[in-house]
Amino acid sequence: MSAVCVLEGSVKGTIYFTATGDGKKTKVTGSVTGLKPGNHGFHIHQFGDYSAGCVSAGPHFNPAGKEHGGPADAERHAGDVGNIVADGTGTATIDITDAQIPLSGPDGIIGRSVVVHADDDDLGQGGHEDSKTTGHAGGRLSCGVIGLAKAK
Repeated sequence: MSAVCVLEGSVKGTIYFTATGDGKKTKVTGSVTGLKPGNHGFHIHQFGDYSAGCVSAGPHFNPAGKEHGGPADAERHAGDVGNIVADGTGTATIDITDAQIPLSGPDGIIGRSVVVHADDDDLGQGGHEDSKTTGHAGGRLSCGVIGLAKAK
């Protein structure tokens, strides 16, 4: 099974999601352009809605009701995929494997949104008022809905 998300606007990209052989992990690949160089929070958000801009995507996808954290942390939102890193040209190449974002099932991500943030996700460790909820990752630069990919 695979899925895709297309980000549009000044920050653009195509993100691919592929279930691994055991179906428990998801491989996330793709690229995002139009970013300032450096780290940018990269999250799965609750709703597949950007009718009023990326704010409509709601909070980070968090079916277990945990605090914000990094992708390797036991205490994290399922949607806390971490940071993507933009190079000097503003392009981030994505190659992530994550065990908390299955494509299907009760906690599946198809129909939810990807959001790319303006700033570095502090992974819940920054000590800011919003570190444990958003990672202090700043504004929402771009978003798109995760949908099933056509079979090849």
